[in-house]
Amino acid sequence: MTAEWRQATGRGDLAAIERLLDSGVDVDARDEHGQTALMNAARDGRTDVVRLLAARGARLDHTAKFGLTALMLSVIRGHVDAARVLVEAGADLHVQGRGAPGFHGKTAWDLAVAGGSESMKDLFRRGGAGDSPS
Repeated sequence: MTAEWRQATGRGDLAAIERLLDSGVDVDARDEHGQTALMNAARDGRTDVVRLLAARGARLDHTAKFGLTALMLSVIRGHVDAARVLVEAGADLHVQGRGAPGFHGKTAWDLAVAGGSESMKDLFRRGGAGDSPS
């Protein structure tokens, strides 16, 4: 991941992101932690960046160190709107975290339940998450 890509996605500069993608930057370039810009934007609640990167073909289900996806990172941080964009874009709701205590074997739904946010749980209920209760 180049410094220019990291800065553009980190500050949410949509015009710069579009320009960089149009010039051939890898939408799935990874940082030193193995995370993509989509993962970082989801973690930080940058819904506009998440939407743009998903529309431009970013891998929705890439995982890094603990097997967490962009969706799982948005859930952990409580960013319902970013999570909604990922669910609507087709993120896999059944990916399970691995390795780290608290994440191992957990899906995004499990993390939503653990977080206690009713709006996050409602997103999964309405989104048709197979493992969520009705």
